[in-house]
Amino acid sequence: MTTEDFIIELFIRIDDGMKDIRKHSQANLYPSEIVTLGILFSLKGVGNRAFYRWLQRDWLIWFPKLPERTRLFRLFKVHRAWTDRFLAEPTVLGVVDSYGVELWHPCREGRSDKQIGKKGYSNRRWIVGSQVCCLLNQKGLVCGWECVTANVHDAVFHPLIQSFEEQMIVLADHGFYSKQANPKNLKICKPKTWNVRMIVETMLSMLTTVCHFKHIAHRTWEYFKARLAFTMVAYNLLIQWHGLQPDDHGFIHLSIAEFSL
Repeated sequence: MTTEDFIIELFIRIDDGMKDIRKHSQANLYPSEIVTLGILFSLKGVGNRAFYRWLQRDWLIWFPKLPERTRLFRLFKVHRAWTDRFLAEPTVLGVVDSYGVELWHPCREGRSDKQIGKKGYSNRRWIVGSQVCCLLNQKGLVCGWECVTANVHDAVFHPLIQSFEEQMIVLADHGFYSKQANPKNLKICKPKTWNVRMIVETMLSMLTTVCHFKHIAHRTWEYFKARLAFTMVAYNLLIQWHGLQPDDHGFIHLSIAEFSL
């Protein structure tokens, strides 16, 4: 499948899920076009200037009313809530894990009062950035997410887990344990138990290798959250592109590598 065919089919799938949202009379882009561009941005995995140059050079024929660069990214920020309709439904079992995103190099910490990231420990190394929590159902699809600065404990994500208290039992590692109180639907798993939790590690590795989400350069929380929202939606849509078909052993192979731009 060529990149052109992929963009067309991606737009069609998104448009089918947004038929009830009408275009504003003064808007240049349709809602489904904005979400499609946001997903392409997250999938491309580059900065906003490089992404905009790529759009103008190669794909202006499909987006002839493309707004100015800063206007386009403001649209991503303002309409981030549209991505919620593409989140997956919860299942009986789920899994949660956190993921460190580097926004600054550690040697640049404190050089500006406007830095949104904080220093924290992630994957056996110090980073300056954000801690992202991903909640997946048993099919490996994202049901919910949240982000905070990297200097906090994973227990800060308890409200996200608790929001699924009546729908899902969530498996997590000991990092989510709190001495004060834990959500009733949170199950802390000992090391080397409940290997189904590795599905979230597979998902996070895809974000690292395909979407290049480990290192990004956003400087405000609202734009960073918009990038995160579109990244989660991109994963959900692409992982189901050919359907979640199990093999002879009942195992579903998850991959989005073929969609790397």
